[in-house]
This record gives sequence, structure tokens and C-alpha cells, in this order.
Amino acid sequence: MAEQNFSNHTKYVPPFHFFVLPILALNLIWSIYHLWKLHFSFEGIVGVLLALALALGFLYARLFALSVQDRMIRLEERLRLARLLPDDLKPRIEEFTVPQLVALRFACDEELPALARRVLNENLRGRKQIKQLVKTWRPDYQRA
Repeated sequence: MAEQNFSNHTKYVPPFHFFVLPILALNLIWSIYHLWKLHFSFEGIVGVLLALALALGFLYARLFALSVQDRMIRLEERLRLARLLPDDLKPRIEEFTVPQLVALRFACDEELPALARRVLNENLRGRKQIKQLVKTWRPDYQRA
């Protein structure tokens, strides 16, 4: 497995991202085309609704998994911050947003206190912006 860093930390699951999603999109487009151009009928409407439901179902399943992952990261990072932050920053742990905590998880233990202070003091919000500030990357290979 390649060493993880900012440029390669996103996770793609090829069967899902490059097969399932395109097939679902193609099915939805074909169903709409079929309904519109070839045969406007009750069955065609049901076909479009089914294709839309399948596509949305798979997308929401992915979003639900990512939401659960973010909740776990929030818990893990709050515990980590409570252990690593200096006493003056510990009362501010609740100020971190989920996107900030998700981004901070990539900072190594030595770098985390200074970066956390900067995130709070400068009100840095964007995940990408915070991740780009990490100098020593702490990999997370178990993402959903």
C-alpha cells in the first residue's frame, strides 16, 4: 500500500465508483429516454421511478456510511484532542466542527496542538484547507 498523503488520501472503490454508479446513471438516463421518446406509459413512469430510486438508494447508502464514519472520527478526535492539547485549549474542544475534526485527524500527534490552535484562532473551516496545512501526515487506511 502506498504511503498516504494529501494528494492520494481520497478513497475510490472501483467496483462502486466506476461500475455500479455509472450503470445506475445509464439505467436512469435510458429509462427517461425510453419514457420520453419511445413509449410514454404507466410502465415507463414506473421504470423511471424505479431507476431513480435505485440510484438514490445507492448514493444515500454511501452518504449514510460516510456520516457514520464522520461521527466516529468526531469521537476519536475529541478523545485524542483531550489527551494531546495543552490545558488552555482543552476547554475549546467542543468548538471544533465535524469537518475540522475530520481534517485534523491527518495531523500527527506532535503537530496536532499547534494546528488545532491555528484552526480555532483563524476560524479555518474547509477540510481541504486544513488538510493542506498538515506537514507530517498521519494516514487513515480504514475509511469507508
